[in-house]
Amino acid sequence: MAMLITSQNLHTSIKLLVGVLMFYAAYCLLLFLMQRSLIYPRGFIGNVGKPDLESSGIQQIWLDTQYGRIETWYLPPVGIQPADVAVPTVIFAHGNAELIDYNVDEMLPFRQMGMGVLLVEYPGYGRSGGSPSQKSITVGFVAAYDMLLTRKIADPQKIILYGRSLGGGAVCALAARRPCAGLILMSAFTSIRSFAIRYGAPGFLVLDPFDNLPVVKNYKHPILILHGRYDNVIPYRHGLKLHRVAPRSHMITYDCAHNDCPPDWGSHYKSIADYLVRIGVMAPASR
Repeated sequence: MAMLITSQNLHTSIKLLVGVLMFYAAYCLLLFLMQRSLIYPRGFIGNVGKPDLESSGIQQIWLDTQYGRIETWYLPPVGIQPADVAVPTVIFAHGNAELIDYNVDEMLPFRQMGMGVLLVEYPGYGRSGGSPSQKSITVGFVAAYDMLLTRKIADPQKIILYGRSLGGGAVCALAARRPCAGLILMSAFTSIRSFAIRYGAPGFLVLDPFDNLPVVKNYKHPILILHGRYDNVIPYRHGLKLHRVAPRSHMITYDCAHNDCPPDWGSHYKSIADYLVRIGVMAPASR
């Protein structure tokens, strides 16, 4: 016999459904309110002191933006003074749990190639003012790019944007607003919205989507995409999808996860040097 649905059973079912929906709504609201703490975990990075930059020849350049005062470090090429000539320049954007302080040694191979490097801090990170968001980060990077041209220390035809992890979103946002000769994306995502499903939340709740797909799809110059096959933070499929939609991209797959990428720094920089020669930013090394 079929069970008869009584008015009491129906009322109980409706109450249960309403309770589940209310719980889910509260859960989504909590995620909505906490999302920037998850995307930008600056509170776990630790305090930074006053850097000793004078001995290393690094220029500390502060930029005033509508979202706060942003710190940048200009690392001149080895053997070339910044005022001498406008040089090929890399604008680098780090991951969400890093600071520009951590990237100086890592950028040395660029400087040895005769390139300048500009490290741009995110608002609210390190000594920079303001709070991080897609808008404030984008404004900061645009201001940093414009500063390079105003000071005439970067060759405007040979500016490379290089972003790692969250930094991939920062440099894609910049590439959509300013011209650049090349784009390097390491362990980058397609969009932060794609991660909402991990938490069982709808993507439209994401405040800072950093939607990289349309940027790489419309980018006219060659893109170098680097990704770890076993990346457990930003899955490998993100790199594959970026590579698929970009009309002029070259992808290198590393046998590594997220935080140990790249596994071989020497091979990593050789691949980047080859890319820079291929796109005409650097001359082939003399033999």
